[in-house]
Amino acid sequence: MYTRRAFLKSSGLGLLGVGLIGGIPAFVAEAVAREKNNPLYSKRKVIVCIFQRGAMDGLMAVSPFEDAYFREARPNLFMDAAKSAGGNALIDLDGRFGLHPSMKAFESVFRDKRLAIVHGIGSPNTTRSHFDAQDYMESGTPFQKNTTSGWLNRAVGLMGHDHAHTTTPFSAVSLTPALPRSLYGHNEALAISDLKNFKIQGNGAVVKQNAKSFEELYDQTSVDLLRDTGKGSFEAMKLLQRNLVKNYKPANNVVYPTSSLGNSLKQVAQLIKMDVGLEVAFTESNGWDTHYNQGKDTGIFARNVADLTNCIMAFWNDMEAYQDDVLVMTMTEFGRTVHQNGTNGTDHGRASCNFILGNHVDGGKVHGIVDTLAKENLEDGRDLKVTTDFRSVFSEVAEKHLKVKDKKELFPDWNGEGIGVMKG
Repeated sequence: MYTRRAFLKSSGLGLLGVGLIGGIPAFVAEAVAREKNNPLYSKRKVIVCIFQRGAMDGLMAVSPFEDAYFREARPNLFMDAAKSAGGNALIDLDGRFGLHPSMKAFESVFRDKRLAIVHGIGSPNTTRSHFDAQDYMESGTPFQKNTTSGWLNRAVGLMGHDHAHTTTPFSAVSLTPALPRSLYGHNEALAISDLKNFKIQGNGAVVKQNAKSFEELYDQTSVDLLRDTGKGSFEAMKLLQRNLVKNYKPANNVVYPTSSLGNSLKQVAQLIKMDVGLEVAFTESNGWDTHYNQGKDTGIFARNVADLTNCIMAFWNDMEAYQDDVLVMTMTEFGRTVHQNGTNGTDHGRASCNFILGNHVDGGKVHGIVDTLAKENLEDGRDLKVTTDFRSVFSEVAEKHLKVKDKKELFPDWNGEGIGVMKG
């Protein structure tokens, strides 16, 4: 007999296999909505978190271009917002900060005040180890190595689900090969690694089933609790099988980039439109460790930020009918040094910036404190200081968007306040 956790992983498997590979046209989604009376299915808020692994250079993504010290510190990497800079020109956001030109897709939502930027964000732990910094940020406990849960998993358990908003096997889903540290914990969470083979990794086990074996498993299950939990997904799966089309068609003729991030966000969009109970989605963007030949308007960094921005905006435009309920937030373990190094790159630093996209953010602003980059203002004489603890932003987003109230349990050992990045 399967354990309850294994059954829950399997119970959604056919739905994933059919829905994510085949796609769901509008009339099918409407049919599912009409036929499903199970309380597993109900409209809910969704947060989509993107971890930029490798430490993004926040000073290049959103540059304080008026700072003479910054210009001096990066003779080969500095970019200006002046029109005379041509293709190298930053997008002037507010007269002080400029958005990297490869992130132009963000300009419209920034001007519409739906994109907020937090600068000077980071961890109070001064480690410059990628592994440790990521672990601390994902656990939400910057000075505790033995925390067994991740902050996003705790958030799922703190959302105050009632009968109308019961957690489902798809409450928390990571579009990654393995479950990320953020989703470790007691609450249900899935990492979908291989849709073609219906391979799903959960909290500690890998389950491989197909639609046929799912049906057989369902039929042989005698425990009422397991039957009730799986029935909604099972019925939706059968309905989708009858109305299957070959390709998912995003709204507004959106074309997602074919990168790993683009494919992941496209699948998140499908899960949201399937109304399977998704509340927390996680994915990642890699390649941000730019020690060598970082580039300016072209090169490694420019390609990375272009992909990040274009993928997020494809997802956002695909989510047109759902934008009031969806929020996208990026994070990265730390930033880069203020000064360029000898190989036209930047080394491990401290503070970076992050991006929060949603209809209910206090957008059109660069939040946070960034002092002039004179040496006396830098941490250890080399790094942008962390002036905003990442927990103050993550907790505010969780409270205002996901309605998580217990900040103490969400982020133990932290008693800070938000910075006003969310409205209301």
